[in-house]
Amino acid sequence: MAELDWKPVASSNVAAAAWGGGDLWVRYKSGTYRYAGVPEAVFFALMAAYSKGTFLNQFVKGQYPYERAGG
Repeated sequence: MAELDWKPVASSNVAAAAWGGGDLWVRYKSGTYRYAGVPEAVFFALMAAYSKGTFLNQFVKGQYPYERAGG
C-alpha cells in the first residue's frame, strides 16, 4: 500500500487521520488505530466535523472493526 497522507487535525484527543486501502487510520495522542472497511466519504465527513472525537464516537467506533497499529 502507498504511504498514507496523514492530515493533522485540531482535537484534544486526535492528532491526525488518513484514509487508504479502504481503511480509516486515526492517530490518537495515545496510539494509532486502523478501522477496516470505512468508506472514503466517512473520512471526508470526519475531516469536516467540528469535533473529531464526537464524530468518531458516533459514526466510527463500534461500527467498524479496528486494531491498534504499530507501537
